[in-house]
Amino acid sequence: MIQILHAADINPDAWLALCSRSSVSSFFQTKACYDFYAELNFLKPFLYGVSEDDKLTGLACGYLIADGGVMKRFFSRRAIIPGGLLLADDISKQALTSLLKVLRKDLSAKAIYVEIRNYNDYTPFKDILQQQGFDYLPHLNIQVPLTGVNNAFNQLSSTKQRQVRQTEKSGVVCSLSHKQDDVMGFYQILKRLYKQKVKKPLFPLEFFLKVVKQDFTRFFVVKKNELVIGGILCVNNDKALYEWFICGNENPGRNMYPSVLATWKAIEYAASNGYTYFDFMGAGKPGKRYGVRDFKTQFGGTILEQGRFLYLCKPKLYSFSKNMLHIIQKIKR
Repeated sequence: MIQILHAADINPDAWLALCSRSSVSSFFQTKACYDFYAELNFLKPFLYGVSEDDKLTGLACGYLIADGGVMKRFFSRRAIIPGGLLLADDISKQALTSLLKVLRKDLSAKAIYVEIRNYNDYTPFKDILQQQGFDYLPHLNIQVPLTGVNNAFNQLSSTKQRQVRQTEKSGVVCSLSHKQDDVMGFYQILKRLYKQKVKKPLFPLEFFLKVVKQDFTRFFVVKKNELVIGGILCVNNDKALYEWFICGNENPGRNMYPSVLATWKAIEYAASNGYTYFDFMGAGKPGKRYGVRDFKTQFGGTILEQGRFLYLCKPKLYSFSKNMLHIIQKIKR
């Protein structure tokens, strides 16, 4: 018998067991991640599961979010499922279809679209998702396989190896931190980066102050003479360390590359602590030039097309909202 489960119905032990046996599991589908979402004031988490004969075989963990003032919030209402769906390898077509149908039904009243951001290969489930209106969008990711620190460093391009050495020789230090002052310094650099270059919504400071207190977080801060010049915020499960946010001052000084050092130190940490791979969490669209991808590929990773799935709850409003958000952004400038 197939049964749809809501948050209160999902057994934590069954959830953990599904994370352990699924080949498409990631940190973003864990109970720890869902519980953290529930602590944040600027988003609303959602959780749906499906069981077959009382065995949990599928789960969708994500959040509803909108940005800005009243008008912008109306046009930016969206449901995001980071990491993809958590699915048993042997989930039936009927069970997955039931899970997707409840997602469509419940989220359509609250969001303009639903976006599933995959960090694993969902090819076996692609046809079922598309049959339920979740269109596949090609999107790249980069994962760095880890087999020890020396091998990890040797995978770096010669340029990145040199930049790591030069940065450390210049007196720049990168270390783990939970300090609020370090988070504040990191956030100011990150906020400037998003405003000037990324041009996408950034989580508010609340997120960063709370996430560094979590057991699953590894926050590396880069400093020169006790001044924060960059950093990287990562999260983990039992097999991977995920780069969630990274930044560095553009002109920190001669022979200083804070973003390079931050990335390397995170990879070094992952390699030293038994993680299977380091996940860059996205590398843009295939066939489209993307400077960030060029940067990430120099750390020895494998480029993968894991893609995304997009369901339009309100197709006409989706197109109109994209235009309206573009106009609002131009007015703000």
